[in-house]
Amino acid sequence: MVICTTPQPVPSAALLRFLRHRLALSESALALGIRQSQLEQAPLPVVLWRYGLISLEQLDAVLAWQDSDG
Repeated sequence: MVICTTPQPVPSAALLRFLRHRLALSESALALGIRQSQLEQAPLPVVLWRYGLISLEQLDAVLAWQDSDG
């Protein structure tokens, strides 16, 4: 379990769009990720990876996207 001391922001619409369209994540996978992200106060992409919902390569792609566009 990953726990941060600072609250994580609600995922942006752009991030959710990226995850849905670029990585083809289902709504149920996103719902699980968002719920766990809020519970653990951990970044959504890390939670998705930790639960096996995205691969390490996909996590790298999300982080690169966040650095450039997000």
